[in-house]
Amino acid sequence: MKRPWLVLASVLVLIAIGAYFWLRQAPPQALPPVAVVSPAPIAPPPATTTPEPGVNFPVPVPPGMTKLPPIGQAGDFVKERITGLLGAKAVLMHLQMDNFVRRVVTTVDNLPRPLAPPSKWPVNPTPGRFSVDQGKQGSVIGANNGARYAPFVALVEAVDAARAVALYQELYPLFQNAYENLGYPRKQFNDRLIAVIDHLLNTPEPAGALTVEVPEIRSPMKPVRPWVLYQFSDPALESLSSGQKILLRSGLDNEKRLKAKLAEYRRLLAGEKTRR
Repeated sequence: MKRPWLVLASVLVLIAIGAYFWLRQAPPQALPPVAVVSPAPIAPPPATTTPEPGVNFPVPVPPGMTKLPPIGQAGDFVKERITGLLGAKAVLMHLQMDNFVRRVVTTVDNLPRPLAPPSKWPVNPTPGRFSVDQGKQGSVIGANNGARYAPFVALVEAVDAARAVALYQELYPLFQNAYENLGYPRKQFNDRLIAVIDHLLNTPEPAGALTVEVPEIRSPMKPVRPWVLYQFSDPALESLSSGQKILLRSGLDNEKRLKAKLAEYRRLLAGEKTRR
């Protein structure tokens, strides 16, 4: 199957899930067109308690917030803050820092869709390869497959969600800028992020091993890595979004742990009062 200061906490958790658990290869796709960015710094939005029309989950402006660099010049700025928390080694091992903000926004937007192209991920795929076992009904996702992701799941659970969301709010203008340039000039990225989290939280939790299969290949050219072609045998599962299938492939225990963390971020991103 195809296949975190952790900056943007909630966002990065969501994206990292995709990068580590997307087990199916996807064909390369061109990055979406990006509008020309003004060289002027991005000023923080005015502090207000009145949400703009059409904004479901406004992002509060942190006290003392300063101007951010333009998105086209923010690479070193963002990398410095990530490295300050994780360290250079972790950044090198886990993250794709070029166009990081745009990568985050694009991948979040793609998770509810059929494909989340790996070429746009902000993190590196997990090492190792997808494995299967032979069950009574055919090939099933290997019982030990979830162990490949245990270190990452532990990392996600260790992130201080409140601190991470505070950083996300501080850097939010960069993400909003990237979202508008993606083709949503009158939409809020935070609204989209929360909607995507809700979508992932609705991922089914089937009991038992999940049957998978390699589709019939009608070509004399055989794939050299057939394990990247596995798909769910159940059409209902195979028809799920890329993000939901990512969670399913991670294994039931990992899925539940990751969804618990996503729910924690969701409460903080939307405001505690929205969940009472």
